[in-house]
Amino acid sequence: MSTAPPGWRTDMLHIPCPHCGPRDEVEFRHAGTGVPLPEQSTDAEWARVLYQRESPLGPLTEQWVHVHGCRQWIHVVRDTRTHAILSTHPVSAPPPSAPSVDHAP
Repeated sequence: MSTAPPGWRTDMLHIPCPHCGPRDEVEFRHAGTGVPLPEQSTDAEWARVLYQRESPLGPLTEQWVHVHGCRQWIHVVRDTRTHAILSTHPVSAPPPSAPSVDHAP
């Protein structure tokens, strides 16, 4: 029995790897949105880059690595409201531009 609140989905994500086909989420590792890192900055600027991330609602382009499969990095466009995978692309292709999103307060 799940301990999640009623109405929450507790099933696993299924990520369509562009190299291997559909796979379970446990085969991948999430690597975030790939924010650019500054070459030189103060401690406060580093703290902002590392810990103060936006929390957009809606489609978001993320980077994932298929660690228990082809070991390739991929771009995943995931809807943060529903966790639905909207598209996946190899990192060798330009990252897809996610549609406009609303930002959480």
